[in-house]
Amino acid sequence: SFADALPKGRVMLIANTVKFVGCLAMLGGLHPLLSYVIVGVGAAMYSPAKYGILTELLPPEKLVIANSWMEGTTVAAIVLGAIIGGALINPQLAETILVSLGAGGLLIAPKFAIIVTTGLYLGAAAINLFIPRLPIDHKPANKSPAFLLHDFGHSFMLLWRDPLGQVSLAVTTLFWGVGATLRLLIIAWAALNLKFGLGEATQLTAATAVGIALGSILAGKYVRLENAIRTLPAGIVLGLIPISLIWVESLNLAIFLLILLGLLAAFFVVPMNALLQHRGHLLMGAGHSIAQQNFNENISILLLTGAYALMVRADWHIHTIVWVFGLFISSVMTAIWL
Repeated sequence: SFADALPKGRVMLIANTVKFVGCLAMLGGLHPLLSYVIVGVGAAMYSPAKYGILTELLPPEKLVIANSWMEGTTVAAIVLGAIIGGALINPQLAETILVSLGAGGLLIAPKFAIIVTTGLYLGAAAINLFIPRLPIDHKPANKSPAFLLHDFGHSFMLLWRDPLGQVSLAVTTLFWGVGATLRLLIIAWAALNLKFGLGEATQLTAATAVGIALGSILAGKYVRLENAIRTLPAGIVLGLIPISLIWVESLNLAIFLLILLGLLAAFFVVPMNALLQHRGHLLMGAGHSIAQQNFNENISILLLTGAYALMVRADWHIHTIVWVFGLFISSVMTAIWL
């Protein structure tokens, strides 16, 4: 509701300001967990406005290519953030940078990293000032907590009952839950099959990010909004990729398969995101629908990573877990497609 109650650019400005305040609070000595909560609130506010503004700026036929750019730049930011973050917490590199700035010995590496992150959020908030001011879309009729809770429940049911909304929401919900779990699976698989340590295995997941960027480009170029449903078979094939990794012990082949995995994922998720935004914009407001998307995706992440944790706790072999998740992905995607 908040994302639709104000111009999207202002919502993003407020959200980045909240994240900036969360980082400042951590620098000021607030418990890191509470600081993360503040930053998390800002992130939850930001996402519906970030994606919702696309439906207000662009016609429906441009949404797939817009989402391809959004996903591509998001993946680039994630990869770049991981690289920069890893560098900033390196004590030697941090000390070298601090000495060059005349602040050697004054800060430890983690605190320096938080300062840099705080500056990035401040810069992001400043950039939000240049977003065009657009008319308010689907402003809530009432701001009371009871009404907002009822409105959230109504939006939830409305989206799940809409045929196209149901398909797109089911696919994106599955994608994020599976994505979070597969990251853990890849790390455990790489330790067993490739004898990688945690650092090397984590870096290996960057191959998936490369595939997502490529898949986003292909989806933007070849998929139209009205044909979004036709990309669902890519999700069925996607489930077979993790299973094929069971027999892989070559780094080059592993990288190829992980790139292919990311490519297939982006090729069907980018059009599904566009379709969900379009249906949400028509039914309830893009901000409402993306908030619902985020809610469902986080529930999916909790459930699937929880299932993975239970299987690990039960001492299942990693190859067995890979089989289960691979077949689960293909089965659910087949059910959605049919």
